[in-house]
Amino acid sequence: MGRRQAPELYRAPFPLYALRVDPSTGLLIVAGGGGAAKTGIKNGVHFLQLEQIDGCLSASLLHSHDTETRATMNLALAGDILAAGQDAHCQLLRFRAHRQKGNKAEKAGSKEQGLRPRKGAAPAKKGGTETQRDGVELKVENLQAVQTDFGLQKDILQKVVCFNPDNTLIATGGTDGHIRVWKVPTLVKILEFKAHEDEIEDLALGPGGKLVTVGRDRKAFVWQKDQLITQLHWQENGPTFSNTSYRYRACRFGQVPDQPAGLRLFTVQIPHKHLQQHPPCYLTAWDGSTFLPLRTKSCGHEVISCLSVSESGTFLGLGTITGSVAIYIAFSLQRLYYVRESHSFVVTDVAFLPEKGRGPELLGSHETALFSVAADSRCQLHLLPSRRSVPVWLLLLLCVGLIFVTILLLQSAFPGFL
Repeated sequence: MGRRQAPELYRAPFPLYALRVDPSTGLLIVAGGGGAAKTGIKNGVHFLQLEQIDGCLSASLLHSHDTETRATMNLALAGDILAAGQDAHCQLLRFRAHRQKGNKAEKAGSKEQGLRPRKGAAPAKKGGTETQRDGVELKVENLQAVQTDFGLQKDILQKVVCFNPDNTLIATGGTDGHIRVWKVPTLVKILEFKAHEDEIEDLALGPGGKLVTVGRDRKAFVWQKDQLITQLHWQENGPTFSNTSYRYRACRFGQVPDQPAGLRLFTVQIPHKHLQQHPPCYLTAWDGSTFLPLRTKSCGHEVISCLSVSESGTFLGLGTITGSVAIYIAFSLQRLYYVRESHSFVVTDVAFLPEKGRGPELLGSHETALFSVAADSRCQLHLLPSRRSVPVWLLLLLCVGLIFVTILLLQSAFPGFL
């Protein structure tokens, strides 16, 4: 039996580092590039149109937004606004998609066969691009941009960006260890504080202004604005190791299924240093109010590179530095799906298909869908088949049949039983 393979949805002309899925339009947004080096590799944000064709999910390029000399390394999405981490800057983009009707769509289609991109402005300047294809018009506009990282190192970089729950603020973190919070869309800074002694690896904004940060200094903190609430200790009720030092790699908030007010925090722990023995990595689920660890389980010996939580909080998606992709159930941290070395390079981001908007229409008969991108320029689709349950009518029929067979056996063993 051959190795399981994930279908390739799209191959970009540059390495891919980030992706998001817009629930209202069903657009798959992927981004990356070759950076400022003059290698001929472009930088851009590509908007892909997702469609169900003959029962299969497919993606086609709808619009290509040129980011000139800056590769997009991380993305956050809120409504029609994208926050893109480009070098040490954060660039806000606004995109609008709508379907043309009648003769207008036909006229646009006759003028251009395929894409009609117009060159956009530099990421730090206002400007935009527009595309019309198959009756769908997409406009992308550059909004504000701001420098978000000010490290003393040569390679300063914004490593993560995240919207708050009501989409009015973004938080950024980078190589200088500082957290900065900005208003949207003006990008006026309202808060800044030193969170870690080393690089920020990841952050998550939760309800009530709670902020979780993890850093390369092997620490994870919970903040209320710039006030430290607590430090996370994942080994408090879990495994202990005398010879292996671990650090936090990623953190994400997620809902508790069937509990609208419930909240969980999920973190990934990886070995702090590369070891020849390849010790396991770990997933931890935390109580979202007390921030005490609820459950910790090993997630294999491949080093985890990225984490995503599905919209309902039911599933977790993981990517590894060796190109593998996995889906776990959030409640038990049990692995449901795994493709070894699905990508040929490190998986840089994963994201679930939203469960609202166009999500159910695009998902079809599957339980969930996870997208992955990697430095190999490919975007892949990972589908989890529905775990079928036995219909009630069939259970009743089996019970009736079992009773009937039992009666026959008793009658044959004990004549005159009835």
